Amino acid sequence: MYAVISTGGKQYKVKQGQRLDVERLGVDTDSEIELAPVLVVDGDTVLATPAQLGGATVKARVVGAARGPKIDGFTYKPKSNQRKRWGHRQKYSTIEITAIAKGA
Repeated sequence: MYAVISTGGKQYKVKQGQRLDVERLGVDTDSEIELAPVLVVDGDTVLATPAQLGGATVKARVVGAARGPKIDGFTYKPKSNQRKRWGHRQKYSTIEITAIAKGA
């Protein structure tokens, strides 16, 4: 059984016991969260419509935090002395999928 969840503007295909990094959730480590699935597949059964997914849930536990690679940027405009350095490092929450339920 697997499910497709949506969090942080992205969709992820997940199975029970899988760990993945998602955009920072803003909850403490060892917190239980519940995610709404977009799709649930169990063998030949596919739940995809909002009516079918009414009781379906995906439960996960936040196991830690991670940071992505450093991105350095530099912009300038010639002949006008305009220069700007900037950087970014994305923060992620590491979650572990604990249960996938189809509902009723």
